[in-house]
Amino acid sequence: MSRIGRKPIEVPGGVEVTLNNTVITVKGPKGTLTREIHRDMKVTVEGNTITVERPSDNKEHRSLHGTTRSVVSNMVSGVTEGFSKSLELVGVGYRASKSGEKIVLNVGYSHPVEITPESGIEFEVPSNTKIIVRGIDKERVGAYAAQIRSVREPEPYKGKGIKYEGERIIRKEGKAGKKK
Repeated sequence: MSRIGRKPIEVPGGVEVTLNNTVITVKGPKGTLTREIHRDMKVTVEGNTITVERPSDNKEHRSLHGTTRSVVSNMVSGVTEGFSKSLELVGVGYRASKSGEKIVLNVGYSHPVEITPESGIEFEVPSNTKIIVRGIDKERVGAYAAQIRSVREPEPYKGKGIKYEGERIIRKEGKAGKKK
């Protein structure tokens, strides 16, 4: 039995959860999230708790059980607190700036790279080497952070590039000199 799937989800005050067949909608102080749940998973809302149950113990249902519970839990915490991912720019001359809603990255290319957010995603640039991606949907926040990172992924020799805050880059040794 999935330990994560069995845990009930506590719904804090000010959050409204509605369930229509396989579509769950969570409305909170930061916004509204809607998602379709797999048709076999049984989600029940009783008072201020949400529980997720699976119909059988076959492999597909076992794998969906914990995932469905985590997705619903992330929806509840997203509309109350929100999610954020921090990125760091490492390299001489690498910098980020915010112009309007979009961010402009100067990361060693002959041109600056501009990234425009969708609705529900916002960028923050506290310093010219740090970017924070914020939003209520955990999946979209992570996807935007990955998109920014993919502009210039960290390379293994000097560690230059855009990396997640706290990410450890495994470094390689440079080319060995000629032996005599």
